[in-house]
Amino acid sequence: MAARISLEGVHLDLPIFDISAQSLKKRVMRLGRRNGIAEDNSGVVIVKAIDDLSLDLESGDRLGVIGHNGAGKSTLLRVLAGIYPVTAGRVEVQGKAVPLLDIAMGMDDQSTGWQNIRLRGLLLGLSDAEIRQKTEDIAAFTELGDYLDLPLRTYSSGMRVRLAFAISTAVDADILLLDEVLGVGDASFQEKANRRLTQLHARAEIVVLAIHSNEVIRQTCNKVLWMERGKARMFGAVDDVLHAYETGGAT
Repeated sequence: MAARISLEGVHLDLPIFDISAQSLKKRVMRLGRRNGIAEDNSGVVIVKAIDDLSLDLESGDRLGVIGHNGAGKSTLLRVLAGIYPVTAGRVEVQGKAVPLLDIAMGMDDQSTGWQNIRLRGLLLGLSDAEIRQKTEDIAAFTELGDYLDLPLRTYSSGMRVRLAFAISTAVDADILLLDEVLGVGDASFQEKANRRLTQLHARAEIVVLAIHSNEVIRQTCNKVLWMERGKARMFGAVDDVLHAYETGGAT
């Protein structure tokens, strides 16, 4: 069955418990922003992270999600991944969705690199058989060698990212959800990582990419969603939406 994404009238309200409503609203007013911020009857701050969003994607679609920081791009990816349940509306995701959002999630400092391959693989939905089949390829890609026998706590930050990246991109996804392009080491390794991402894109039926690089979107996407304060400002062909975004034009 072909992969498919359908959102209809989706709303997502996020409660913020660790800041006072009055303080946050004053800060927003000083910035001169109109944003979907309110408080409920108990005084908890509520942020309208996604506001009445409808969207349909089919097999073959490559969607670039653009907008300034705080527009709702990463939140949308988390909704598609099932991390955030929506407040209202309908979300239908048909196919195996793999989120490359926090690639180090689920990794354990006390476990070895080999053990973390299994832990992270299980979290990404791989079976034991699939993990065994992919382990040697993952290990070779990391270029970490004997360090894989050591606990993660001994790794540098770059080594951690290499391992996490290699595991996450070994998954076969029907739908790939990618938040920004990752920096994973020196120039030669970055080139290898980019090739691996390109191969992962090619294997997926649908790719949703939230990124600040319009050039990457032009190279890889056939549709663009421009988000602003949780709303869809514009959705359509790449050249049309990017031209409007870059020139500040209205929809």
